[in-house]
Amino acid sequence: MKTGIWPDLTLLVILVTALITGVAGAGKGISEDNLPNTESDVLLARGQQVYTRYCALCHGDNGEGYAADNANALGNQDFLVSVSDEFLWRSIANGRPGTAMAAHDKRYGGPLDETDIDSLVSLIRSWQLDESLDMTAEPILGDPVSGRIAYDQSCAVCHGYQGQGVTATSLNNPEFLSSASDEQIRLAISNGRRGTPMSAYRDQISEDTIDDLVALIRSWKREVPERFEVPEFAEFPEVVLNPDGPPPQFSLREGRYVSAEQLDTAIRNGARLILLDTRPPSDWYLAHIPGAIPAPAYDPESTMMLLPEDDTWIISYCACPHKYSDQMTDALRSNGYKNTAVLDEGVRWWQHNGYPIKYGP
Repeated sequence: MKTGIWPDLTLLVILVTALITGVAGAGKGISEDNLPNTESDVLLARGQQVYTRYCALCHGDNGEGYAADNANALGNQDFLVSVSDEFLWRSIANGRPGTAMAAHDKRYGGPLDETDIDSLVSLIRSWQLDESLDMTAEPILGDPVSGRIAYDQSCAVCHGYQGQGVTATSLNNPEFLSSASDEQIRLAISNGRRGTPMSAYRDQISEDTIDDLVALIRSWKREVPERFEVPEFAEFPEVVLNPDGPPPQFSLREGRYVSAEQLDTAIRNGARLILLDTRPPSDWYLAHIPGAIPAPAYDPESTMMLLPEDDTWIISYCACPHKYSDQMTDALRSNGYKNTAVLDEGVRWWQHNGYPIKYGP
């Protein structure tokens, strides 16, 4: 993990911004009596700004988690005492491909540079109240076959039968398994996560069974997909799909949500519409609905500069399946765009159910 020394001007801007906005630093409100006066304080103030803009929507304002589907509790003490700064840094930078957690590193199309990620790690670590545990990197030996039996009984309903995640974290994700140690996984099973749906299993199953579960989860490890650095965005020559086509005919659930079937039919019939991929652009680069443009929900102003001021239908989608796309749709509607909707099932459901997807850069 790299931490740069910021130029004096940047420090001044952040200090002034913190005073104006009342950003929280290290758990305290910033006031005239409580000014950030060290590089650590400034990093925390910056971390709060970054977290509020890019993370709070899914992970909660104070890291309580589950504001969006499966977004874990970053402020949970059982989590914080068992993870390293490197684990946090890699999780933010690389994300969890195939889940709603996008890579946030600028190299991969995300919005954050190294200093931004450093500041987030510092903020998240500042939430830790309990002492960090002495973790070992030694592998844990267990029987994955026996682990399979215990997993199906106790874990699969939340984490998925292949560890893909249902209402809880994806355990088979290659990025997770490449950065989490066996001991870290074991502690999560044994101690659980207080205040979350993840129970402590140390009093419910034997230590050998916990070892077997770790062995099963570790057996899912596979090579991390190669990451590629992405260029800066060029201008998009065509924002509107089928510019000469008729308007689509949608029946919206709750006046907002359009089904995948309706959207697919409209695209196939050549309807005039706009598709906004509201995830961080790193996910758009990996896979997106053909014709969709990257339109991150945290920057709706830039997206609206591209949109025609007419009655063209604008469909937003994300992976949560609604958090980012709801936020974009709210911004559009508050700025006078009336024909707007959210893809109800989200892009992951769209992808997994055989609808058209464009892969790669």
